[in-house]
Amino acid sequence: MEGDIKNVITYWLDGEISNFIKVWLSIYTCLCYCYLAGKIVQKGILRFLALFPIICLFIFLPLKLHSLHLGITTAFFVAWLSNFKLLMFVFDKGPLSDPLISLPRFITVACLPIKIQHKSFNENKIKDNPPHKTSKKGHKSMLNYAIKGVLLASMIKLHDYNDQIHPLVIWILYGFHIYFALEIILAIVATVARVSLGVELESTFNEPLLSTSLQDFWGRRWNIMVSSILHPSVYEPVHKLSEKLLGRELAPLPAVLGTFIVSALMHELLFYYMGRTRPTWKASLFFLLHGACLVVEIITKKVVKNRWQLPRLLATVLVVGFVMVTGLVLFLPEMLRTNADLRAFEEYAAVGAFVRDVSRALGFAPLANATRI
Repeated sequence: MEGDIKNVITYWLDGEISNFIKVWLSIYTCLCYCYLAGKIVQKGILRFLALFPIICLFIFLPLKLHSLHLGITTAFFVAWLSNFKLLMFVFDKGPLSDPLISLPRFITVACLPIKIQHKSFNENKIKDNPPHKTSKKGHKSMLNYAIKGVLLASMIKLHDYNDQIHPLVIWILYGFHIYFALEIILAIVATVARVSLGVELESTFNEPLLSTSLQDFWGRRWNIMVSSILHPSVYEPVHKLSEKLLGRELAPLPAVLGTFIVSALMHELLFYYMGRTRPTWKASLFFLLHGACLVVEIITKKVVKNRWQLPRLLATVLVVGFVMVTGLVLFLPEMLRTNADLRAFEEYAAVGAFVRDVSRALGFAPLANATRI
């Protein structure tokens, strides 16, 4: 095991970190080009043709990274969020279309889920990409993150006893592991962005375990930064088209389904980055199922209106239970198929061993002992 960890450390320092730097330098260079293209080329088909090679390159670049954390974080920020922002920018919409935006701010907003808060951003642009209603609630205390950090560390340690734990319990632990890890990693990125750039990242999660409906879970609590980019780039255009074809009452339904279809395809792409394996489309089935159920929920709410509703506690249990069961059956197996769990533990162990070796070299024995996994 120790030899494997040393191999992972060597791989990271000799190859992966170097590739990571090259990939992000390429991203910054491409975004400089996009900024200049936006100044020279008019919106519409000509700007699309100018930016299309960059969009394709952003899909390819994450393939140069193989580590789970660096690769998937880059893929999520660039192949998904950046590309969708660039597609909106083609039509002079979204956060990149502010005519007063500077090059450094353009690059930062393009490759990170940044919240635009300066007053010069005109009202029409704000309407194109409205701030999320729960963004203020997304800022959690350090105690909140500390508790989740302790829980994540405990779950990592529990995996040493997988042979003595029921498989169903292990899978549930994996689900919480993913949630806590995502929130903590993105909180770290947000802190770095706040300190170094003076900007705020979009909120990631808003206590999804308290959701009272699928609409509440997907729209206001789970992965808010994805919702904030899918709403203006997919939901709104499909809604406008559907409103012309089907009328205002039915327009939200195809818009919701279209959003979940796009999300399904992007998750399949992320899983490909993760494991370089052909998709089984179970993850797509997960999102299509939830999209269909959300459509049924919206229709039911319109029919019932405020005449009847479930008690809050019961609604939360049903919603969270439905998400967990469908996630365990359809979503989580796709992640485990890529050996994401084993690779994550190897990377955790490699980072711990690296910190321990550096601490010993610097004479910090207590820190070296504390990082032992």
